[in-house]
Amino acid sequence: MKRRQFLHLAAAAAALPAVSRIAWAQTYPSRPVRLIVATPAGGGDVARLMGQWLSERLGQPFVIENRPGAGTNIGTEAVVRAPPDGYTLLLVNAASAINATLYTKLNFNFIRDIVPVASIIRQSLVMQVNPSVPAKTVPEFIGYAKVNPGKLSMASGGNGAPSHIAGELFKMMAGVNLVHVPYRGAVPALTDLLGGQVQVYFGPMPASIEYIKTGKLRALAVTAAARAEALPDLPTVGEFMPGYEASSWNGVGAPKNTPVEIVAKLNTEINAALADPKMKASVADLGSIVFPGSPTEFATFIAAETEKWAKVIRFAGIKAS
Repeated sequence: MKRRQFLHLAAAAAALPAVSRIAWAQTYPSRPVRLIVATPAGGGDVARLMGQWLSERLGQPFVIENRPGAGTNIGTEAVVRAPPDGYTLLLVNAASAINATLYTKLNFNFIRDIVPVASIIRQSLVMQVNPSVPAKTVPEFIGYAKVNPGKLSMASGGNGAPSHIAGELFKMMAGVNLVHVPYRGAVPALTDLLGGQVQVYFGPMPASIEYIKTGKLRALAVTAAARAEALPDLPTVGEFMPGYEASSWNGVGAPKNTPVEIVAKLNTEINAALADPKMKASVADLGSIVFPGSPTEFATFIAAETEKWAKVIRFAGIKAS
């Protein structure tokens, strides 16, 4: 009898942590949640959309906090160092995968220290040229670049930015010599492309779509695997260079050791948002598509992106500026 009572009590004690975690998740969130955006103000539109949805669904404010600097590393480290209780989250983006190789000395390991919660969106970049460039298709551009090696300038939003890495992948696969010109963000890069100071730019679609539609810039292709709804007649780079794909993306991450029940709850709510027609329309207005999935699927995607861009960074010899 005593042995039976002991085993019963031991089993009950072992179950207590699991029961308390589940109860904790059921009451989560009981206070405001911070969603850290590791880019300057204006770079977190998707965070604001998702923050509003989560606030309404979960009954607590999801406060967007911009923590820019060091190519998103400052904001990321703030989340890495935060308590793993679900009250500090990170808006994860493509820089998270790029920086793992771009920066040789980081105070964290992104894949080890951040738990993927949910993917949110993917957004194609656009390969676009100043109208002074005679090429009207990707093959024509490659041919033009090959007879003018080192004479064409490629703008980017900064050293190691998605626009830079997408261009370097193109250079690597096409075998062309383009001179990289980094800028401090997309706006000055686009300004000089419009002015003809640089000739080509693998830039974000929302910033340049009106210039493309009015003929001030010429779009040659989108960089994602599929054509974009916003520019349906524009081919993908991959239609001419099989295997080419580059896109920006966003998701949500949390500090490691965040309870799996909280991660699951957030994932369920985020995927519910991505299935909502109004949310899909809002995402489309950003030039993006919804990108739902489980935490495991998001983790697999991040690992693949990290490995892919590591090869490009090493091949091109890119260093953090």
